[in-house]
Amino acid sequence: MGRAKLPRKSTNIDMTAMCDVAFLLLSFFILTTKFKPAEAIAVTTPNSVAAKVAPDKDIVMITIDKDGKVFITMDEEQKKEAVCNALNSQLNLNMNVAAFKKAGFFGAPFGQMASFLALAEDQRKGDKLPGIPVLDSTDNQMVTWMRAITDAYLGSKINLLVKGDNAAKYPAFKAVIDAFKKTDQLKFQMITNPESVPTGTELWKKTMAGEKREE
Repeated sequence: MGRAKLPRKSTNIDMTAMCDVAFLLLSFFILTTKFKPAEAIAVTTPNSVAAKVAPDKDIVMITIDKDGKVFITMDEEQKKEAVCNALNSQLNLNMNVAAFKKAGFFGAPFGQMASFLALAEDQRKGDKLPGIPVLDSTDNQMVTWMRAITDAYLGSKINLLVKGDNAAKYPAFKAVIDAFKKTDQLKFQMITNPESVPTGTELWKKTMAGEKREE
């Protein structure tokens, strides 16, 4: 007696729930994505083989462009408010606290900070910005900035970063480091353009040995 054959039926999968989940995930990532803030000015950082990733929270970044102009970037609005209040109190600058908190970076002498903050965001870009004066040893305004920042971060860690253009001159960099020393900020990280470790070098051998140990 022959074996009865079962009729074949096509498989029908309801994709409605999958589409709903996909759109929910897409909406979540769109709404929670943080766009990279505008930089003070474009710089070309030197190359390095360092693999350490720079922190993205509680950062104070000092940018030095090819002309030696210096800019400060901070990410915490509460710390910005504390810095603004300290500078206003110490130097009678009369800066707008709300505008200071919203500013992406700072790059003007103290005497021009009020007008700098009054500029529209799209006008605070380009090589026409004056930058923070640092080259005059008798008026290195970075020292005053760092004192206010150090007080604002009292009791918490500052992730201090330096991002210098590959063509920046040494005097500007030295003036920034001097300001760090005068405020007891002796640890900072350099922002560089990462590249792969040259094959066969001692660093490459150490890296490969470390990866084998992890396996």
